[in-house]
Amino acid sequence: MCSLLPMFLESENTDFNGQRVVASQELCGVSLGPYVYLTLLFYYAGLNVAIAICIHGFAHQVAIRSAFLGFVNSLGIILLCTAPSPWNVFGCYVFYLTFFHFSEFLAIALTNPKNACVDSFLLNHSWEYGAAALGSWAEFLLEVWLFPRFKRHPYITFLGAFLCFGSEVLRKLAIFTAKINFSHVVQNEQEEGHQLVTHGIYSWFRHPSYVGWFYWSIGTQLILVNPVCVVLYAFLSWKFFYYRVQVEELILLRFFGSDYYNYQQKVGTGLPFISGYLIRQWYGMFSHAFRHKLREQECAKKTITNTPRTTLGGL
Repeated sequence: MCSLLPMFLESENTDFNGQRVVASQELCGVSLGPYVYLTLLFYYAGLNVAIAICIHGFAHQVAIRSAFLGFVNSLGIILLCTAPSPWNVFGCYVFYLTFFHFSEFLAIALTNPKNACVDSFLLNHSWEYGAAALGSWAEFLLEVWLFPRFKRHPYITFLGAFLCFGSEVLRKLAIFTAKINFSHVVQNEQEEGHQLVTHGIYSWFRHPSYVGWFYWSIGTQLILVNPVCVVLYAFLSWKFFYYRVQVEELILLRFFGSDYYNYQQKVGTGLPFISGYLIRQWYGMFSHAFRHKLREQECAKKTITNTPRTTLGGL
């Protein structure tokens, strides 16, 4: 991380006088020819051919996505190390973006292999996620075209890189602490062996993985020095997690009852201005209304479970 700052500072003065900039073609002291990107592209194409021939089934789907993320990650590193400012900061952004998606799958595969799937890469998270990414790229390109000087703030970029790094560590620590109790999808049914995790990083935050993702998303826009998207990402991420935490904690209260209620009283969510689904004092944990609500949910679940399959055929 510390080596990134001098790299940003060194490139800050390039093209300040409107002169044509020639990017450095050296990476770690090794001279790079003009065809380095073409060579990398041929390597990626050959790798995909090898994957198609040698690997099949689920492993093939994983290998294809991993190869793609590795290829784009390599492009990001080359841009970061050789491109003139402000294109080098886009390389830094690409590095963190691709590393995030690959490490999500890797963390799930290591801690909860039973639930590992291609969706664990989170590449197809939602159309809103994709639209947000496209919007940040559009803002970056537009501002580079109209206000190139505005994009050269190395300390802001370094702050974003540092925030992304710390957020990645926090989120992966949450996954490795929860292990089989972690899931990318909110579970409506309690699986066998599902336990309430309150130790480690979960003794600091009730939702450390969400805290990591929230600040990681803001960090990506600080890297790009995107003032509009910094504000939009912060607001939209906050709004998403506000409702997500509400739904998840209502389910966790149903799963773990008083244990989760007591956990709520001791540990905050970790997200700014988000308290989660808190049961008010007059709607107490063991009040008649609360017990009645839980009883209704249990009855509804048993009714669906015991309904003959023939009556569900039309659903």
